[in-house]
Amino acid sequence: MIVTAPAKINLTLEILGRRADGFHEVKTVLQTIDLQDQLEIETAPALNVECDDPSLSGENNLVWRAASDLAAHAGTEPGARIFLRKSIPVGMGLGGGSSDAAAALLSLNELWGLGLNVDELAGLAAGIGSDVAFFLWGGTALASGRGEIIEPAPSIPPMLLTLVCPTETIPEKTRKVYSQVTPGQYSDGARTGEFLEILKAGQFVSDMVSNGLDELCFRVFPGLEELRHQLSDLAASKPVVSGAGPAMFCLPTSEDEHQSIANTLKPRGFQVYRVRTVGPKTGETEQYRAGGP
Repeated sequence: MIVTAPAKINLTLEILGRRADGFHEVKTVLQTIDLQDQLEIETAPALNVECDDPSLSGENNLVWRAASDLAAHAGTEPGARIFLRKSIPVGMGLGGGSSDAAAALLSLNELWGLGLNVDELAGLAAGIGSDVAFFLWGGTALASGRGEIIEPAPSIPPMLLTLVCPTETIPEKTRKVYSQVTPGQYSDGARTGEFLEILKAGQFVSDMVSNGLDELCFRVFPGLEELRHQLSDLAASKPVVSGAGPAMFCLPTSEDEHQSIANTLKPRGFQVYRVRTVGPKTGETEQYRAGGP
């Protein structure tokens, strides 16, 4: 089997407060884009996960965790050879590892003939990572809780966007960004609710795209605020950080605007991608809280 695993951006992200389990309660609208990893999967006597980036091979990859958890849940041996070709930059807030894990769950469920439905897979996904359940469906969706409660949202029309990634990230960057959160960053989720109402009306307002972690990311990632200033000079829409960063995107953009951004930033060492938003993999689902009713 050869399957793809798309990246995501956060169209909104709000922090509602800190939970008793140490995670933060969030409301975020997630959107898949056509920047994709590829997984080659075949049956094998034992589990083997390899990657074209050798540092991502083996047991530390979320694909390994997904395969192991799925096999344990089904009471079977995790017999598969999985080769991962990375195109999504690692550690940028684009969900590549989570998407790879979701693609593995969906594919191995089919390859091993387990017959689990997507909601059952979402229960496993929640134990692997907060974003994994979203990638079982993709498209446009509202994620809440710590990110594991997924509700379908009205799809935005296909749009071109420009995605800019620094060449490097920092270790444990998500923990470092969220460790900076104070009650001053908390919100009531109203902005995300308003954004969803606009989508339900069949409209899209780029000024509503926002990330409550933006300012914290600028503190944590050296040079990221300067990148925002550069993008603000080049793009018609405001640049926004995806997730816990440091990737930034401008949406929507045009061919000419994208080329201007690429011509300016690529010589400075940034990775610049021209990508489009993409719809869901498997259609819509009811609200689902992974791991609970």
